[in-house]
Amino acid sequence: MTKQDIDMNAFPATQKDMANAIRALTMDAVQAANSGHPGMPMGMADVATVLFGQFLKYSPRDPNWPDRDRFVLSAGHGSMLMYSLLHLTGYDGISIEDIKNFRQLGSPCAGHPEYGEAPGIETTTGPLGQGMANAVGMAMAEKLQAARYGSDIVDHYTYTIAGDGCLMEGISHEAISMAGHFKLSKLIVLFDDNGISIDGPTDLTVSDDQCARFAACGWHVQAIDGHDPAAIADAIRAAKASDKPSMIACKTTIGFGSPNKQGTAATHGAALGDDEVAATREVLGWPHAPFEIPTDVSDAWLQAGNRSGADYQNWQGRLANMDTDARAAFEAANAGDLPASLDEAINAYKRELIADPQNVATRKASQMALEVINGEVPHTLGGSADLTGSNNTNSSKMVPITPDDFSGDFVHYGVREHGMAAAMNGIALHGGFIPYSGTFLVFTDYCRPAIRLSALMGQRVIYVMTHDSIGLGEDGPTHQPVEHVASLRAIPGLNVYRPADVVETMECWQLALQSADAPSIIALTRQGLAQVRLENTDENLCRRGAYELRAADGDEQVSLFATGSEVAIAMDARDALQAEGIATRIVSIPSFELFAQQSDDYRQEILGGDTVRIGIEAGIKMGWEGIIGDKGGFVGMNSFGASAPIDDLYNHFGITAERVIIEAKARL
Repeated sequence: MTKQDIDMNAFPATQKDMANAIRALTMDAVQAANSGHPGMPMGMADVATVLFGQFLKYSPRDPNWPDRDRFVLSAGHGSMLMYSLLHLTGYDGISIEDIKNFRQLGSPCAGHPEYGEAPGIETTTGPLGQGMANAVGMAMAEKLQAARYGSDIVDHYTYTIAGDGCLMEGISHEAISMAGHFKLSKLIVLFDDNGISIDGPTDLTVSDDQCARFAACGWHVQAIDGHDPAAIADAIRAAKASDKPSMIACKTTIGFGSPNKQGTAATHGAALGDDEVAATREVLGWPHAPFEIPTDVSDAWLQAGNRSGADYQNWQGRLANMDTDARAAFEAANAGDLPASLDEAINAYKRELIADPQNVATRKASQMALEVINGEVPHTLGGSADLTGSNNTNSSKMVPITPDDFSGDFVHYGVREHGMAAAMNGIALHGGFIPYSGTFLVFTDYCRPAIRLSALMGQRVIYVMTHDSIGLGEDGPTHQPVEHVASLRAIPGLNVYRPADVVETMECWQLALQSADAPSIIALTRQGLAQVRLENTDENLCRRGAYELRAADGDEQVSLFATGSEVAIAMDARDALQAEGIATRIVSIPSFELFAQQSDDYRQEILGGDTVRIGIEAGIKMGWEGIIGDKGGFVGMNSFGASAPIDDLYNHFGITAERVIIEAKARL
């Protein structure tokens, strides 16, 4: 490819130079790092310049403006597109020095965009398809808030750039289907249709008609030349006028401007090389030194960054004129605040449970807790992946949203566990709601990439995961989680709760709501459990992760540590051991993560002195070593489950009080 093959005069001068600034920063940063993905940013520079220069509503001076448009770079490997845009439009947080240190330790310009590293990065992307599903959640949140507070206060679009890889990932189908069903007309996907993936041309692996695919799911679809600014602008205008979510297939050349590598996989994931960078500068008519942006181009970009100033000021005026109560509710929801009345409502409910104990499955206990919580917190948003009656995530006054009515507070996500989890990330990131939703614990396998990103981003997303062990019974090993709790505990920043009864369930919900910077898994039983907490206290005993539920009668010889449904087994074992004169205590451990955060003194107090330690959980042993030590015993699972009634299963796998007693005596 030669310079003559690329007619740069076809572009208006300002548009051309602004787009080339993105290309130059990209190839310079990737070359300096000798690492990165220059192709996508160079190919989509024209689309991004039109979007940020003419359409996107944003404020670099107030990056968290609630009514800003959201921009998600789902094709996160092209992160230099994001960093270039943020730097050029005047956001604090991305300096030219940061760009020079692309992909280096301490630079906010990480290999893939990371939420919280710099203002303007709306979500962490890189695992392909996640950003697109996040964008669906953001568009849902916008439509939900508009229904509550009116379009004078909430009226913005969500744009996402997605690549071929995003659309190959299975999560893309869940996201596309969900958005089409719910008629998310303020969601616009800009598809970088460059026909190249890492291995080479995409026809090596796919022959999908993406436009037909989106259209079949109820989307407004257009196909354009992604290097024609007028066509790009016309397409965005048409998309904004549609009453459907929109996909614009932008036919682009990956690595646009690189005379010897554009249009090939060579530009996808590697530096161009010094000679090719120099040749590209010549082709683009960009004579400036590396990382140098001429004043006229810089000024044009800063002007683009200020173009929403009038919209911003007008919105501030409308906010000031809102009804006082409505504004307070709007701002509290956006801040994620919990009402002051919640703690007392929870304590009053706990007193009721002590006065009238309830022996119920913890999935039912969760629904009972939600009756209290949803009555106090107006911005919870519930849901389920087609298991509402099993997960019990709906409370009595909740109203499901429909495509034509978003005034409700419950989402039927359908059998789309992965899309559900990623959409909840988008809802949490957008602000205005505390999202929670449910499926079976075994299906966290489908949700796991999104759960990991919840933790990486520190988002308050609450995963209600029921049917948490072999205790679900006859559905068998395909549905019985064995390794899942342990594997979820391995994710940094994720709080995993496994409550033992109705009181602990409420306390775990309280902790999940209070964890504004961490996601939570609440693992709940299918089977009924006796209430083991029978003494009232306003203190949340679960807040330290573990506590002594029953003290030993006499000088303690055995300590039984249990979670969830197995606390009841520990209770029976303790009674039998005490009857034989073996002083035994019980420690309930609703959260390993919170217990690990406690002081050494508290941990030692709970772990006990020189006693026999036995762990009891209907899951694998991994992770219990820090509780029971090298010499402790463990009663749990070391294989997959089986299809049978619950009592037969617990007996078959030896998760019984009798087994606990044998393990304890063997170590005395």
